[in-house]
Amino acid sequence: MRYLALATDYDGTLATDGAVDGETVAALRRLAASGRKLILVTGRQLNDLLRVFPEAPLFDAIVAENGAVLYSPATQKTRLLGAPPSEEFVTALHRRGVRPLWTGQVVLATVQPNEIAVMEVVRELGLDLQVILNKGSVMVLPGSLDKATGLTAALDELSLAPQSVVGVGDAENDQAFLDLCGCGVAVANALDTVKVGAKHVARGEAGAGVRELIDWIIAGDGIG
Repeated sequence: MRYLALATDYDGTLATDGAVDGETVAALRRLAASGRKLILVTGRQLNDLLRVFPEAPLFDAIVAENGAVLYSPATQKTRLLGAPPSEEFVTALHRRGVRPLWTGQVVLATVQPNEIAVMEVVRELGLDLQVILNKGSVMVLPGSLDKATGLTAALDELSLAPQSVVGVGDAENDQAFLDLCGCGVAVANALDTVKVGAKHVARGEAGAGVRELIDWIIAGDGIG
């Protein structure tokens, strides 16, 4: 086997409107049965993901909060890869009227166009934080974290090299981990910028594109 694992984004890639269909779940099971590893790399908060995706235990590792949280479904152990947002920062955003505002274990999230106010507060407080966009969502993370660093931590725990992984995604925040993988793939509904940077673009959108990719991998890594 040339590729030993599949790393996939959730919303807009594996899932459509927040849900993964039965055909896609069956394809994931086929890939796992082939002896390959499954890694989920999502911007969602972990508790939210586990609530909406009951098949999450199919995965060998879950990278949540855009690279800030690493979770093992087998052991149900969680490892934070960064520090949570400070109370001072959260309070300052509330004072600026940033709404809605969600706080995860590490990530802080809102929606566009709130990124302008968020970046102003980050500069005023002199914080080492970055603002990441994801199709209308705005995520704030420690400056050193993204989906690539989260995937790297997962691969270290699974004793896998990035070159042995196929990655698939659709949005701005996926580009970092797709670039890390041996083969980065964009689903058909991905942003044009993601398609340009991908090694391959699937014919199908979201789950259909992931199923297409899984079939290629099982058939003999035919994507190059």
